[in-house]
Amino acid sequence: MKDYSPLDFKAVRTTDLDGRHSKVKVGAFARPLKKGAALSDFFQGLPKILAAADLQEAAARIAAARAAGRPVILAMGGHVIKVGLGPLIIDLVERGLIDGLAANGSVMVHDAEAALVGATSEDVDATLGSGHFGVTAQTGALINRAAREAARAGEGLGHALGQALIAQAPPFLPVSLLAAAVRLKRPLTIHAAIGTDVYNIHPEADGAALGASSMHDFRIFCRMVSQLDGGVFINLGSAVIMPEVFLKALTLVRNLGHQVGNLTTINMDFIRHYRPSVNVVGRPTQDGGRGFYFIGHHEIMFPLLMSQVLERLPGEG
Repeated sequence: MKDYSPLDFKAVRTTDLDGRHSKVKVGAFARPLKKGAALSDFFQGLPKILAAADLQEAAARIAAARAAGRPVILAMGGHVIKVGLGPLIIDLVERGLIDGLAANGSVMVHDAEAALVGATSEDVDATLGSGHFGVTAQTGALINRAAREAARAGEGLGHALGQALIAQAPPFLPVSLLAAAVRLKRPLTIHAAIGTDVYNIHPEADGAALGASSMHDFRIFCRMVSQLDGGVFINLGSAVIMPEVFLKALTLVRNLGHQVGNLTTINMDFIRHYRPSVNVVGRPTQDGGRGFYFIGHHEIMFPLLMSQVLERLPGEG
């Protein structure tokens, strides 16, 4: 019969605390907060542990890339516009902190609607039952006509829609990231899928035009990635499309002989997803560089990260 009596611990061999390797030291602990402290004081008071330490390192890497003249590319999903980050991103482009932008199709919807009427983010629950979700006339018409014009002119979808918004001069044009990219002569590439966005169910939907103009944008994005050696790629809030687009672009440009390494990659989203984990953070940096994954609300985490970058760059106010 097996012995199930309590095990005697008297013979356990103990170790000395002073000589033991410990991963956390009190010097890395947080400092108390002070009322009225500057944002720089807040960051200096954060623990130098886990995500807080990573956020500081990521900011330092972005600042170092900018100081060395290396590019910073920001990719994003539509939620980034919905939570109001467009004006912040426009300011970062104007400051020269972001060189190129890339987005999935939903960014066009929310950016265009915000510019047209100063509001976006349709209430799906209120309109899906009646079949009226996603069929807003102005949104679909503007995007699909821009796609057709882009295909006709042999240009990218992002540039064409930005130009269309500028030409229409809607009342809230200053908040449009697409229009700002045209004004600032910075690429904003659109990577549209078929059937994923509301403009696909509009009467003027043209799959051939969307495909041609988005493929043109993919080629521009590949050009951006070909110059990314030693630079930074940030994926903000796209769980599937932009991580996949980035990985395909990266292997393509390496196939063509471009040396793209020593990357800093950053993924920011509400939860941890498989594709960003491997296609943004893991695989592109496995031969050098560093990947980061920050979990939290875009409207808080991205401004925090970029505020730290600004603190580290001379002459930024």
